[in-house]
Amino acid sequence: MIIRRSFNFCAAHIVRNCTSERCSRSLHGHNYKVEVFVSAKKLDNAGMVLDFGIFKNQIAEFIDSFDHAHHFWNKENEEVKNFYRMHSKRYVELSVNPSAENYALLFLYFINKILGAMQYENNEGEIILESVRVHETENGYAEAFKEDLDNIDFMREINLESIVFSKGIMEVWKDRKMMDKMKNYYIKGGEKPFKNPIPTQQILC
Repeated sequence: MIIRRSFNFCAAHIVRNCTSERCSRSLHGHNYKVEVFVSAKKLDNAGMVLDFGIFKNQIAEFIDSFDHAHHFWNKENEEVKNFYRMHSKRYVELSVNPSAENYALLFLYFINKILGAMQYENNEGEIILESVRVHETENGYAEAFKEDLDNIDFMREINLESIVFSKGIMEVWKDRKMMDKMKNYYIKGGEKPFKNPIPTQQILC
């Protein structure tokens, strides 16, 4: 069974190297829609694949970090990068060109890492991130699938260090150590850093 949860954010970017001069040479923005598809082979104690409330925590915080921010490729020249750093409180520096396809791959990678670093408390089944769909406009979208995580060509430039959020973004996080906790877990192992509360009211069968 698959469930879907959608999110929205507004952001600005320039997509270098594309054929459209408007996209590749001019700062512009989009109202993005992100759809996250998750599956499991069994339902939890509440009869759910995954409680939608869980999506409101680290996953929502992560996606919201892209909202009202300028996103730029770290291969931009230093003058351009420094301009964004100086004149935008909210910016996101990426290891890949900020195309819809790369957003889909980045969200797939990091949401998968978030889910893998989560301690489930309600008898959930094996939670699998099936895909992430990113709409730049109403006319089209890019979708990255779980199989793409194993595609070297797609994931060559994507890793735990692929995203740098500005201080202005991180200072409003509920958990300012969110990204550090996740990175430390995957580098050092140990206890999972993200925990969900045990339901306070349960009918035990």
